[in-house]
Amino acid sequence: MMDIMQPPMNTESWFNLRMQSTGVAVLLQQWGIASPLALAAERLVIVALIVIAALVANFVARRLIVRVLHSLFRRTQVTWDDRIAERGVLLRLSRVAPAMIVYAGATLVAPETAWVSEAIRRGASAWVVLIAALTIASTIDVFHDLYRASPVARQRPIKGFVQLAKVVLLIVAAVIILTTILNQSPLGILSGLGAMSAVLLLIFRDSILGFVSGIQLSANNMVQIGDWIEMPKYDADGDVIDITLQTIKVQNWDKTITTIPIYALVSDSFRNWRGMTESGGRRIKRAISIDMRSVRFVDQQMLDSYRRFSRIRDYIDRRQAEIDAYNSEHHIELADCVSGRRMTNLGIFRAYVTTYLQQHPMIRKDMTFLVRQLPPGPTGIPIEVFVFSADQRWPNYEGIQADIFDHLLAVIPEFDLRVYQEPSGYELDAIARALRDAKSAD
Repeated sequence: MMDIMQPPMNTESWFNLRMQSTGVAVLLQQWGIASPLALAAERLVIVALIVIAALVANFVARRLIVRVLHSLFRRTQVTWDDRIAERGVLLRLSRVAPAMIVYAGATLVAPETAWVSEAIRRGASAWVVLIAALTIASTIDVFHDLYRASPVARQRPIKGFVQLAKVVLLIVAAVIILTTILNQSPLGILSGLGAMSAVLLLIFRDSILGFVSGIQLSANNMVQIGDWIEMPKYDADGDVIDITLQTIKVQNWDKTITTIPIYALVSDSFRNWRGMTESGGRRIKRAISIDMRSVRFVDQQMLDSYRRFSRIRDYIDRRQAEIDAYNSEHHIELADCVSGRRMTNLGIFRAYVTTYLQQHPMIRKDMTFLVRQLPPGPTGIPIEVFVFSADQRWPNYEGIQADIFDHLLAVIPEFDLRVYQEPSGYELDAIARALRDAKSAD
């Protein structure tokens, strides 16, 4: 290759060299055009011909070949060729054609200055490398699209790995382009990048952390697209809609989007409701606070009243028989409430709740089923329902839960119990009026 710093030729030597390559300048000179203008016109003609040839090659590749192939793809029964057309794999590959024309015609532009031809060839080669990298990236997208259509894609998303592969591909392409343009060994460029490793680590910190975290999330099956997760630290409460190399997107129930760094799902805690979805049931955990002053032993009149309820009639008879047998065995009088055993209205109500839920068609009987009494507190005695609904859909689940507690709140007075409720402003006003009326009467 001719040295760039070599002294330029004189006009006569240059013209003689051009005459050896083409007759355009000679023809123009015969028409009376001076040598410098003839040489300049010849160069413009050659450049124009190369540009026209490149445009024709681009037209043939893109307008004819690609369109014909895409038309054939649409007529087939398989889907992978449709993905190739949608991702523009052939369209990007067609852009190599004009670059090859430019590469082939580089020596005709300036044969007397080899460095110009070499620069054009290097530029065309770099363009081919770039197009090849973009074509491979589109091909990776095609494989990703086909994978996403498979059933396993929901459980094992690979979008993060696809993005990482593209990043590595573009880095390799950038190194090859630099070596092509600068005419240097790749080892020299890589050694220079090694000196910048600290800076590169800072630039690609999130990508590296995301890649490692993505491997852990995928290996442990911690989160999938479609999972309902809660992460209070990031105000995230909704469905996972996208998992990338660096972030995970959560669509909250108010339709806002929360973006979380993917490594945060490994370093911080979060709640995944997938277990609930896969279990086939959804937990109902709610308590009713009973006023402690309404709890009492039941007498015969109350028992006769409670026997009206078919759900607990057998329970009352069986329980009363056990209590009578115990008291008779230990010679305890019925009036002795301290030494003997007696049923309470609260215990009978708890038995009613248990039987009611056992007969409810939308409550899972094969999962945790519990009606329990929590420790008494300033707000009364909580009677907690801990069961699972058979319908997991949110609206239906809320409807089942509301119907259950609507019924329980309505039947509580039938057991001579009262729900604890803090005094409202209306009640306080009524008390104040009653006190004023009593004071005025005095």
